[in-house]
Amino acid sequence: MKNSMNSSAQQPMIVKYVETLHTGIQSQSLSRYAIGYILRGTMYVYDGDKRRKFTRGDIFYLGIGHHYIEHFPENGQPFEQILVYYTPSDLQRILLHLNITYGLNISNSHSCENCNNRMHVVMPAWSAVRNFFSNINSYLRDEDFHHDETAENIKMTELIYLIASHEDCCIKSKLLSNVDTAKENFEQIVYDHIFKDISIEELSRLTNRSLTSFKKEFRRHFQMPPHKWYIRQRLMHSRLLLISTSKSVSEIGNECTFPNTSHFIKLFKKEYQMTPATYRNRHLNTLSVPQETQQSEPMREAL
Repeated sequence: MKNSMNSSAQQPMIVKYVETLHTGIQSQSLSRYAIGYILRGTMYVYDGDKRRKFTRGDIFYLGIGHHYIEHFPENGQPFEQILVYYTPSDLQRILLHLNITYGLNISNSHSCENCNNRMHVVMPAWSAVRNFFSNINSYLRDEDFHHDETAENIKMTELIYLIASHEDCCIKSKLLSNVDTAKENFEQIVYDHIFKDISIEELSRLTNRSLTSFKKEFRRHFQMPPHKWYIRQRLMHSRLLLISTSKSVSEIGNECTFPNTSHFIKLFKKEYQMTPATYRNRHLNTLSVPQETQQSEPMREAL
C-alpha cells in the first residue's frame, strides 16, 4: 500500500490501494481532492449517525479533510480501489488544456441534496469510466508507470475529460467546484487545526482575513459558525474513538482537544443525548452500526 500524506510534486497522482483484512473504522485525512473507483469489496463512509455504502463499480469523490471510513474485503478476496489525487491547480491546468486544444466547453447546473455541502459523493460509474479504471488497473501493474509523471498526467487528463464532458451529475459538480484555489487554501487551514488549541482570532490571521471576514467566509463554506463546527468535528472523532479503541474517556477527551473531562462529557451529552460511557456501552452491547443511507488526508492520506 502506498502512503501519501502531504501534497507535493513527488507524490503520485494515481494510486491503487489493497486491503486484505477488515480493520474497522479508520480516520483518514486528505490533503488533496480525490476521485476513486471501487474494484472489489465494499467501503463505508461515515457521516454522523449515518453511513454511505460504496461498492464494486462505483465512482466516488472525497474532499479535502477528515473522513471516517471502513473497508470490507469480498469473499476472501482483498478490498481494492484506485484513487486519483488532484489539486485545484492541477484541475485548472487540465481544463484549460482541454478548452484550448479540443474546444471543450464546460458547464454545470447540477444541484441536489445528495451532494450539496457534502465532503463525499458516490454513484455507479458509466461505461467509459469503468473502462478507464480497468485500463488504469493494468497500467499500475507496470512498475515503470509509477515513475512516469507524463503518463500519469495523460491519464489524469483523460479522467477529467470523461467527467467534465459527461452529463451534469454529482461527481461532475464536485469536480468542477474544486477549481477555486483560494477555497482550497482556506479549507485546508481550517481542517489542519481541528485538533489544535487555537483561537478563532488566530485562524483569521492564518487565512489573512479580518475576524469578521473570516467568520462570514467560514459560514459560507461550512454552514455554521466556527466554534460550533470545530466542537462538532471533535465530538464526531471522539465518538469514533469510543467505539474503535479501548482508550479511557479522559484520554479520548484530551486527544480531541477537550482537556477538561467533565466539560467533554457535558458537550458529548448535549450533542448525542448520552454520556461517552453510555454511548460506548450501548455500541458494545448491541454491536450496532450507524444506519445506511443513500444521501449519505488524522492518520494518513492513503485509504
